[in-house]
Amino acid sequence: MLMRTDPFRELDRLAQQAFGAVGTWSRPSPVPMDAYRRDDEFVVELDLPGVAPDAIELSVERNVLTVKAERRPTARGEDCEMQIAERPLGVFSRQLFLGDGLDTDHISANYEAGVLVLRIPVAEKAKPRRIAISHHDHERRAIDA
Repeated sequence: MLMRTDPFRELDRLAQQAFGAVGTWSRPSPVPMDAYRRDDEFVVELDLPGVAPDAIELSVERNVLTVKAERRPTARGEDCEMQIAERPLGVFSRQLFLGDGLDTDHISANYEAGVLVLRIPVAEKAKPRRIAISHHDHERRAIDA
């Protein structure tokens, strides 16, 4: 139901980690995530530690779910001399291509402890269902004829 279409995304993520690249709006850094199905919904968990809730954009267009977020620098004052700066800043983004079997009109999102959790229900048309089998009584036809 969730489709990956960019085979170079993981390679790009590893290169950015190795070279310490900062994501920009035109070239955002990838967002690490987990995705799994539980009963009649898909759950996607995206790591966005240190990102303010108002700095997260979430949109769906033509079955493409886009998450964009920006981790901004913390104001520390002029008297601060940075000793170690390993936490990445900048823009982070992730796109998921959702299959037709998912209900994109009822996606819910919750952000807590630096993790954005999306719940995407399976569409009614994609849920398993029983199909009734009809049959005709041949003996009854013979008597009625």
